[in-house]
Amino acid sequence: MIFVFIALTMQFSCSNFLELVPPSGLIRADFWKTKEDVQSVLMGAYSSFAGMNGDLFTYGEARGDMVTAPSNWQGSDQFKLMQSNITTDNSLCNWAKFYQVINYCNEVIKNAPEVQKIDGTFNDFQLKGIMSEAYFLRGLSYFYLVRIFKDVPFLTEPSVNDAVNFYPTQTKGEDILTAILKDLNDCRETASDPSLKSLAEAKGRATKASIDALIADISLWNFDYEGCITACDRIISNTTYQMVPYSQWFSIFYPGNSLEGIFEFQFMDPDQKNSTYGMTNQNAHQYIPSQQAADLFGFDNGSLEKTRGQGSSIAMLSKDNYIIWKYVGFAPDGRSARPTIIQNSANWIVYRLTDIYLMKAEALSQLNRFAEAKAILDMVRLRAQVDPLAIADSPSAYEDAILDERCLEFAFEGKRWFDLLRMGRRNNFARKAKFIETIISAIPSTQKRVLSAKLTNSLGWYLPVFKSEAEHNLNLVQNPYYTF
Repeated sequence: MIFVFIALTMQFSCSNFLELVPPSGLIRADFWKTKEDVQSVLMGAYSSFAGMNGDLFTYGEARGDMVTAPSNWQGSDQFKLMQSNITTDNSLCNWAKFYQVINYCNEVIKNAPEVQKIDGTFNDFQLKGIMSEAYFLRGLSYFYLVRIFKDVPFLTEPSVNDAVNFYPTQTKGEDILTAILKDLNDCRETASDPSLKSLAEAKGRATKASIDALIADISLWNFDYEGCITACDRIISNTTYQMVPYSQWFSIFYPGNSLEGIFEFQFMDPDQKNSTYGMTNQNAHQYIPSQQAADLFGFDNGSLEKTRGQGSSIAMLSKDNYIIWKYVGFAPDGRSARPTIIQNSANWIVYRLTDIYLMKAEALSQLNRFAEAKAILDMVRLRAQVDPLAIADSPSAYEDAILDERCLEFAFEGKRWFDLLRMGRRNNFARKAKFIETIISAIPSTQKRVLSAKLTNSLGWYLPVFKSEAEHNLNLVQNPYYTF
């Protein structure tokens, strides 16, 4: 079976690097000749991953407490996910898009060293930089998969011929993350320096800081707090990254690629369009802020969030009628929408510096280093023009305060569900009740008991194996929660 590539239309450009994607219809023997061939496949991975931004929003927000949907959307797979009314034929259970990215990365990892042997212009510095990017994108893909599905097939070879195992079994999620962390730690030293790149590449291509951010995130998910702090500190010590002042907070989203941006999937409308504008604009009739979000950010509801509140994170169209503003707005005024030519240009931000600070604060607080955690939390709140908090010296009190702060800072950025899931899993599910209480707070009272019962079994926090995938590959074991 010959691996078939997507179309290549132009040469590599530093100013618009996602324009480079792999060529179609080529026999393998005619490809993998030059470093440009390697670059084109790597760009295919970036382009495919960026194209998933709408799915990343859904996976990270739909099951949380910050979004809801209008009644005319009730039959959709997204609405069913929000209600935890999930069946194996729900399209969001299809992991194929992630594995497309992974296959691109596996192609690069396997073939790039061979290309260097025949392309005399392909030096060690370039090879190692490209390999580190492939390991980062593959690692990020698997991190999403493990958090969404728990145990998944762990493929490290490209699907290039019939000798490849097309009926893989699942690998335990924790084993996958162990392997990914090893890859990331092995390649981080040879990853590129953002100061040597254009702005779009420094933010939109994996760098040493991107890799450290992913290491920190996985370490926090694994409750390896020392490992998380170490990775965070490496980023914080890099003066390339700075938190923008409160007066420029909205510049994180428009125009994007801000001082605090570490890794962002890039969109340059009209050439590369995001999905988030179409999902959140005034006429989208899809995702809208929940009552929880309206209470946190709406001035009419007594919100004190001057910087991150109404006009920035959300916009009020009329009384009790809000939309998500981060991907729609041209300015932090809740009125000036992006003009037509750049409507679909909002980057999807995977990591930014404030995320790193709050990861570190969470890790510190779990180690009972409360004063250090408090200093970080106060700094983040000062940037947002809100007062410091009085917090009891206990891990659970700090966990609540930090997750609340992350909710305010990263609303609608695809992080909320995963943050809550991390809390629910911590210390052998010690705070499962708090996790469930938070999730059901956003739904009507008539549905709370049913959803609470569904969430009691932690296996239901993960999605099932997609029906057609399970039927095609009998080696896959269905999540027991869905075997009924």
